[in-house]
Amino acid sequence: MRVLITGVTGQDGAYLSQLLLGKGYEVFGLVRRSASADVIDERLRWLGIAGKVHMVDGNLTDLSALIRTMQDVKPDEVYNLGAQSFVKSSWQQPLLTGQVTGIGAVNVLEAVRIARPQAKFYQASSSEMFGLIQEPVQSEKTPFYPRSPYAAAKLYAHWMTVNYRESFGLHASNGILFNHESPLRGIEFVTRKVTDGAARIKLGLATELKLGNLDAKRDWGHARDYVQAMWLMLQQETPDDYVVATGRTVTVRDMCRLAFGHVGLNYEEFVKVDPAFMRPAEVDVLLGDPAKAKAKLGWQAETSLETMMAEMVDADLFRHRSRMR
Repeated sequence: MRVLITGVTGQDGAYLSQLLLGKGYEVFGLVRRSASADVIDERLRWLGIAGKVHMVDGNLTDLSALIRTMQDVKPDEVYNLGAQSFVKSSWQQPLLTGQVTGIGAVNVLEAVRIARPQAKFYQASSSEMFGLIQEPVQSEKTPFYPRSPYAAAKLYAHWMTVNYRESFGLHASNGILFNHESPLRGIEFVTRKVTDGAARIKLGLATELKLGNLDAKRDWGHARDYVQAMWLMLQQETPDDYVVATGRTVTVRDMCRLAFGHVGLNYEEFVKVDPAFMRPAEVDVLLGDPAKAKAKLGWQAETSLETMMAEMVDADLFRHRSRMR
């Protein structure tokens, strides 16, 4: 089996590559050329699989390159994980976010339709699409109400995936993933800011951590669990859309308590609220209902928030201690 993963060097791409390599897949990853090429495979190196993934030059905004990639790789499965995925940046770069996160997904769908229609396709949708929540618990039937350029772009990609499935008969599925984290999460995301901050303060490298809305509530799971759900969707005879979540929501404040508590610190002494980190339009609460994924895919989250936060803090302690040597 051959698989093509866009966003292969990101958190989800790295864990998915590890999973699929373990299942005997030949893994190809689409890589956007950048000035940081020397560190671009950092997450793959962390998992010990950097040399096992075939890197292919390409860009989600270049349809011709995507078509050539489909023709050359001939993938059996395509996972579109590539995006401008940082919500805060989407207000500063709304057009770029639309081009990469929205149009980029349709470019991949077009390339599959033209050059590899027999391939199964996975689109990484997002719980951010629920935004201003219309129901206290969000399922596949909950109406969407995006509250950021990122969420709006993801919503376009989501509905276009449904459209290509219904119009062209593609085996195309959406995974509406709620927040999922790991030691491989980018430092700009709040979970890594918290765990990195706790590690820095514990080691005497910092004295405070500035954050935005501490009362925002999210349904947080582990990326290693969530990529299993992605793979399971493409093993189904019929394509469909699934919410992937833990069914538990906690505040950023609670997450700080867990991270700092893991290193024996009281977060209240170090965490400061900075208005600069507040969003123009806040998403206050997200809580997913993973019942369909459990019933149809046999999937459920295995890693608790407490275990995940401890793993992330320990990884950040390791990183900083390595640099201090």
